[in-house]
Amino acid sequence: MQRSVPDLLITDLQLPEMNGIELVVEIRKSLPSLPILLVTHSDNAKMAMEALSAGATSFSPKQSLQKDLPTTIAQLLDVARATRYTHDLAFCPMPGHQMFVLDNELSMIAPTIENLQSHLPAWSDRDRLHIAMAIEEAITNAMHHGNLEVDSALREGETDQRYYDAVADRKQDPSFYNRKVRIEAEFSDRHICIQISDEGPGFEPRDVGDPREAENLQRVSGRGLLLIRTFMDQVVHNSVGNQITMTKLRQI
Repeated sequence: MQRSVPDLLITDLQLPEMNGIELVVEIRKSLPSLPILLVTHSDNAKMAMEALSAGATSFSPKQSLQKDLPTTIAQLLDVARATRYTHDLAFCPMPGHQMFVLDNELSMIAPTIENLQSHLPAWSDRDRLHIAMAIEEAITNAMHHGNLEVDSALREGETDQRYYDAVADRKQDPSFYNRKVRIEAEFSDRHICIQISDEGPGFEPRDVGDPREAENLQRVSGRGLLLIRTFMDQVVHNSVGNQITMTKLRQI
């Protein structure tokens, strides 16, 4: 890997000579921007959480690999591409502010991430990758679950087809599709705070099962909130549940 850096690493957590956490730690020493995708199953849920904290980027449940792995690989590669930019060493550390208003199109997420990442030149590659993953997951949730009101439970099963059929149907209905996603970001060389709002009815975050539990780690639905809560230092939802505020502090 050091001789020829790959675009992505996919690994199980159970390995013959070192476990997945040890592998993640070693990779992060020399390849901090490499996306690492874990293959997880219910009997190593605790190890999966530790690997995410150590620097892994996402995970794919072993029982859903056939349908979930290609989608998750594509997501990670898109996020990784959006984090690559030219460093501006003359970046002014004064806090800045940006706002975006997006239609419900996933193609708009990567340019938004790339724009925000361009204001974080002093941050580590690992932090930028984690911030990008949190933003991608939060905006996707706002578009699909918030504005289009597509139930994530439709992703459970042998394929995701019912889920994406529902997304396509809602895009034909102006009462759903005309809703917008609003993103506000404040950033400096020491912090970034991103607030993402949708125009849907909201949800009750406390009703979402704890994704850290073994039985929930194997479900595709709920993965976004798990990654957001793992990668960001503070995550707050408004009382309605249609706005999320995520804060990350840079370790100096």
